[in-house]
Amino acid sequence: MEEFKVLEIKTSVFADNNIQAGKLRAELKEKNVFLLNLMSSPGAGKTTTLTRTIDALKNDLKIGVMEADIDSDVDARTIQQTGAKAIQLHTGGMCHLDAEMTRQGLEGLDTDGLDLVILENVGNLVCPAEFDTGAIKNAMILSVPEGDDKPLKYPLMFSICDVVLINKVDVMPYFNFDMEKCKANIKLRNPNAKIIPISALTGEGLKEWTDWLGSEVKSWNGK
Repeated sequence: MEEFKVLEIKTSVFADNNIQAGKLRAELKEKNVFLLNLMSSPGAGKTTTLTRTIDALKNDLKIGVMEADIDSDVDARTIQQTGAKAIQLHTGGMCHLDAEMTRQGLEGLDTDGLDLVILENVGNLVCPAEFDTGAIKNAMILSVPEGDDKPLKYPLMFSICDVVLINKVDVMPYFNFDMEKCKANIKLRNPNAKIIPISALTGEGLKEWTDWLGSEVKSWNGK
């Protein structure tokens, strides 16, 4: 009996996506548009952090937001109230966005005149980390209630991020969360990651985050 074939498609899929992501970054550079990929698990505070970020930067930058979700428009409606340009992306059950899906989202958003586009990726610590979206920088939010051991459990997510925001520091007294241990675990996965403890609720640490993001956008856009 002839043996059946085992076709390893994962590598080829990722390789093609990486090519498309590289092309997308080059196009964004030509248009002077900075794309930030923001990731986290559900409930970590992405949307609240995002609204505070927009409020801090909207006087200096023209901002657009792509809200990715399996099937909902709640987040896009929330972002629209900030005055930022917003679009909802439904992934059709997929738990991530890849470069082509991101491109479709950018076309739907229409980036003309925008300085910064933020992609709020699907809430998940696994799938979004596996696909290059074409973003210029990757950021993620880890919330205190999730625990300080998450960098050890989800190494890829932490290894690809330029910035890790540790959110909900205002509730640290009520959880068994060791900030220094968490920082060490992140650095173990990614020595170059910038780590910023924040509270999206109280505003603690947000200025450091928005100053960093604003500086990165202006550097990319040549301003």
